[in-house]
Amino acid sequence: MKIRKRKFLLDANVLIAAHRTYYAFDLCPAFWDAIKDGYAAGRIFSTHRVYVELQRNKDVLTNWVDDHLPEDFFVDDSNASIMAEYAPMMRWVSSKDFMPAAKAKFATDADGWLVATAKHGGFHLVTHEVRQDGAKGRVPIPNVCEEFGVKHCNTFEMLRTLSYCFR
Repeated sequence: MKIRKRKFLLDANVLIAAHRTYYAFDLCPAFWDAIKDGYAAGRIFSTHRVYVELQRNKDVLTNWVDDHLPEDFFVDDSNASIMAEYAPMMRWVSSKDFMPAAKAKFATDADGWLVATAKHGGFHLVTHEVRQDGAKGRVPIPNVCEEFGVKHCNTFEMLRTLSYCFR
């Protein structure tokens, strides 16, 4: 019996927070090598909509992404199979008591597509967001993940699963 290795799909906040704080390029280049190595091993990816989100910042992270990550690191999240996963998620979000602005933001940002891509591809979604019962002002990714059976974790859980240790 073949054991399937866990694959991870990164939310933009994973890369942005790492770059701006605890894994800044000058403090922990090993983190960024781990991202590249994880991709090379077929274990770490993100989505095209996350790529677009990262490009808006036009900063050091944007340059690193363009210089070090191949185009197919960012999964095409616009195919019909992913759209089929996305539609029921949007119906669920629309039926909940989130504020209209939160629903609209979820519908237009990368978040919904990220969850749909994770479900479609069998990924664990990596995000710094946490479940928020009773949330109204935003649609937390973990809430949607749990409703639709998508596994999720944070950066540190992913790194432990992949046995990365920075010394």
